[in-house]
Amino acid sequence: MTPDLIQACGDGLYDAWRARATVAPLLERFPGITVADGYAIQSRMVARRVQAGERIVGKKIGVTSKPVQDMLGVYEPDFGQLTSGMVCLESDGVDLNGLIQPKAEAELAFVLERDLIGPGITATDVIRATAYVSPCFEIVDSRIRDWKIKIQDTVADNASCGVFLQGQAKGDPRKLDLQLAGMSLQRNGALHSTSVGAAVQGSPINAVVWLANTLGKLGLPFRAGEVILSGSQSPLLPVTDGDDLVCTIGGLGTCRARFHGKTAV
Repeated sequence: MTPDLIQACGDGLYDAWRARATVAPLLERFPGITVADGYAIQSRMVARRVQAGERIVGKKIGVTSKPVQDMLGVYEPDFGQLTSGMVCLESDGVDLNGLIQPKAEAELAFVLERDLIGPGITATDVIRATAYVSPCFEIVDSRIRDWKIKIQDTVADNASCGVFLQGQAKGDPRKLDLQLAGMSLQRNGALHSTSVGAAVQGSPINAVVWLANTLGKLGLPFRAGEVILSGSQSPLLPVTDGDDLVCTIGGLGTCRARFHGKTAV
């Protein structure tokens, strides 16, 4: 894709986000689009949000589970960038009035106390650089019509970032078995799903290692204070007004997400 077309696609996704609207899949409109094109479009879309006054507060890893990889026809994760406008507080819940077609996923967040600059990062490096981990919800949201996405679409759309919120529980990754720690997800008081950390690339730490090294090759470091969302440990769950989700990670604690408002779709 030409630079002008990449810019136009990034601007189009940014405009769709602002308008709470959807666009046709990029792969349908531009059959030759590559994953590299998708990341260039993502960069433009995120740059528009930063130009409008937001700041980068972290990164997210997506497409970590085999079923999602099979659906998208790709066999490695992708990544997106988290901005200050995506942060929700557990006490406030999630305002659906700002979202289009959201789905919730429960995962583990890493908060860094020192920079982490790849490539060459190991699991030990990640643990040493982490201030704490916490249970969290990422509410993914697609600007692509009807979630008809392939990997090029979701990468371009900033890995389908919506908003996220962290629980108040904070754990030391040196004292937790993040691979075997169980997670339960309740929806409106009923058990919805269970999983373990190993569902994410064998361990959430492995996912962060992959991302640190992938971004390092692109000249994008992790900075102290950033939040890293390590990938979903639950099925994607569509949410609506009144939903109340609670995820619990064994040995760590809980995160609760209450939803209110009306989505665009």
